Amino acid sequence: MNTNDTHNLIIIGSGPAGLTAAVYAARAFLKPLVIEGPNPGGQLMGTTAVENWPGEKSIMGPQLMMNMKEHAKHFDAQFIANSVTKVNFTQSPFTITTNKETFKTNSVIIAAGASPNKLGCPGEEEYWGKGVTTCAVCDGAFYPDKTVIVVGGGDTAMEDASFMTKYTDKITIVHILDKLTASPAMQQRVIDNPKITIIYSSTITEINGDGSHISEVEITNQKTKEKTILKTDVIFLAIGQKPNTQLFKDQLKMDKMGYLELKDKTKSSVEGVFIAGDIADYRYKQAIVSSGSGCMAALDTQRYLENKELL
Repeated sequence: MNTNDTHNLIIIGSGPAGLTAAVYAARAFLKPLVIEGPNPGGQLMGTTAVENWPGEKSIMGPQLMMNMKEHAKHFDAQFIANSVTKVNFTQSPFTITTNKETFKTNSVIIAAGASPNKLGCPGEEEYWGKGVTTCAVCDGAFYPDKTVIVVGGGDTAMEDASFMTKYTDKITIVHILDKLTASPAMQQRVIDNPKITIIYSSTITEINGDGSHISEVEITNQKTKEKTILKTDVIFLAIGQKPNTQLFKDQLKMDKMGYLELKDKTKSSVEGVFIAGDIADYRYKQAIVSSGSGCMAALDTQRYLENKELL
């Protein structure tokens, strides 16, 4: 690969959004270059079975991402395992600097995703994907009649706890504050549900298990410092996520929550720079939604390059 050449398209990120964009762009003969980033494959690399991907009754998250990458490579998408360290969108062609080399490109799709907020306690990393997860909608069906802990006090936590009542009546919400922060209607729905117990002013300070799956957590009261051990089969973290937008803060417009601003579905505030996936999606946070936006971004990029006569 000659780094002095100007690429048609560089895709930043290699989760469902970036890989779907790569498939569509490669089939359109754009010869996209995918810069995989520090976490190739995105958040699905940390999951186990995925059972809501159309056409797959059940597939392991890493296998799904490997399949998508091979699909893109089949159509001659190029991949490099670098991480982007700097971008310059002030003039075209754009400049993308990585930890190893610098590239020029006529268009960009940013699909760098988001990172879930974590507890930072012992055992969390060890049992990530082994009973510690962030998506009740994705993984809830794996825990029928099991003991469930939801961490958080906002709308997402209330939604997760309410959703899990379809599968079990043993649900505990652990919230660090002394009152919930969700909307009043969401709060009341949870407070009135006999299947849900709420522990206030507390946080999880340790996660334990048998090496293959979690079995219990240590909960510490933030006021009294009293520690309690609770048995559990799964923890759903609902304490938010951060879009991976740090690289773009001086280059592109963002909303008040730090997500990249979209206009006309996939366009950023700079012509020729497109956006796909969780880096702009604070609502759905589903792989299939990210993939759909990756498709849209690739199609819009193709039209942009054709209209600018850059192909």
